[in-house]
Amino acid sequence: MATVEEVADITLETPGKRAPLVTGGLKFGSITEIVAGVPEQEKPPLAWYIGFCVSVAALGMLFALIGYLVMTGVGVWGNNVPVYWGWPIVNFVFWVGIGHAGTLISAILCIFRQNWRTSINRFAEAMTIFAVACAGIFPAIHIGRVWVFYWLFPYPSLYLNMWPNFRSPLLWDVFAVSTYATVSILFWYMGMIPDLATLRDRTKSRVHQIGYGIASLGWTGSARQWHRYEKAYILLAALAAPLVLSVHTIVSFDFAVSQLPGWHTTIFPPYFVAGAVFSGFGMVLTLIVPARQWFGLKELVTTRHLENICKILLATGSMVGYAYAMEFFMAWYSGVAAEQFTFQNRAFGPYYWAYWTMITCNVVVPQIFWFKKCRTTPWIMFVASIFVNIGMWFERFVITVTSLSRDFLPSSWGYFTPTWVDIGMFIGSFGLFFTLFLLFLRFLPMVAMAEVKSVMPHGEHDPIAQADHV
Repeated sequence: MATVEEVADITLETPGKRAPLVTGGLKFGSITEIVAGVPEQEKPPLAWYIGFCVSVAALGMLFALIGYLVMTGVGVWGNNVPVYWGWPIVNFVFWVGIGHAGTLISAILCIFRQNWRTSINRFAEAMTIFAVACAGIFPAIHIGRVWVFYWLFPYPSLYLNMWPNFRSPLLWDVFAVSTYATVSILFWYMGMIPDLATLRDRTKSRVHQIGYGIASLGWTGSARQWHRYEKAYILLAALAAPLVLSVHTIVSFDFAVSQLPGWHTTIFPPYFVAGAVFSGFGMVLTLIVPARQWFGLKELVTTRHLENICKILLATGSMVGYAYAMEFFMAWYSGVAAEQFTFQNRAFGPYYWAYWTMITCNVVVPQIFWFKKCRTTPWIMFVASIFVNIGMWFERFVITVTSLSRDFLPSSWGYFTPTWVDIGMFIGSFGLFFTLFLLFLRFLPMVAMAEVKSVMPHGEHDPIAQADHV
């Protein structure tokens, strides 16, 4: 008897026919049982416990190092003359980029009525919020005197006798990232309300009933509620869609508005946006491949979903590779000696190992997705996504460090070396991310049940669906 994956592959190979979005002959009630069964089970898989313990340990290390930083000072980092921006800014841009896939899948694909998003959008939305939380830590502690962080906000003060400099792109980041986080949380929570009501009605625990009841805002599934819900959802999608372009464009201005060779270029906004989508989808693939295996979601997150993600990785990876080539071309075409030296230094200078790691992971590795076998084999996708994540971190490292370490004056050149605090905080940020994500998998519906059911043409024949709120 053919497996689910084999059936999906056969359908993919049939000319003129798309693979089904949901396989296994599932009905409405079956979808509810699969998705709601995860938070309802008494004990999650052993892998969840192992991952959670490791993540909490890394999170504890992060908080300990932040306390050490505040008590000692930013000198515990490797940032120094001439590399004033080191790992904190690299990690900030890395995590902001990771969060872009959630908004793209949820908002833009929703507006364009791409039904294949329904099984993976909840993963991506949760990933967005948790990645932005990780990103927000680094600028907050990078200001040095953390206890006066409120100086970033536009408030009148006789003590300061000044307002924040709104011409600074670092302040633009505050508003861009906070707006992005707010809209992403609203969008994620709005889409989860019908599913929270389903968990509320199914749970036997009084504590869970109260918790899910408060969170579901009195949802009953009436026609009037659905009408207002759909209007609100599409309005939030329209509001969130421009953020995909605007947020990382503003983050790129941190570099592009400077006068430093290698940074002062107009290609940075589209280059950063393409890279953000690329890294975001890479992380989606990293998370969703093991989750569908551990929680039995192969009928909901099918080969078609994974293949579409791989196609987007191939497209955005090619865009990023094109941007790398254009940077070298524009440096040559400009005729500016400092600009030409900067890019020559990136590829063949003391950080050549970081540059070629970036090229290998971001440009070479995604090319395997031209082959159907690689786009439909989960373990190959998972390994490739790990390389994508590594490559995108190295991209931010190369951009930040190589231009600063060797600027206009050879006498001021230096070599940046991260300290153990830099490395520990970076590892700890992953602890924060995976702790939040694992808690999400444990207690909340990881797949949008209501949206998945909306793309199933045969679900109305299931008698169990008559008693299902969604």
